[in-house]
Amino acid sequence: MACECALEAGTVTAPIIMNEMRRLTDPGPPTSLEWPDGIVLTLEPLADCQRYDHLLGETHAH
Repeated sequence: MACECALEAGTVTAPIIMNEMRRLTDPGPPTSLEWPDGIVLTLEPLADCQRYDHLLGETHAH
C-alpha cells in the first residue's frame, strides 16, 4: 500500500515509502484524559534562567 501511494504521488524513494508506512500505521491522536475536579493549577510556572543555569553546574560551558 505504501508503494502504491508513492507511485501515485510520482516519487518513489525510500524516505517517501517509509513516511507512507508511518502514516498508514499511525495510531492517531491520543484520547483526552478526564481529570478529577479537585486537581487545579494553583501556581503558574515561571521561567527562571538563572535557576536553570545553576542546575547545570559550574562545569557547563555557555
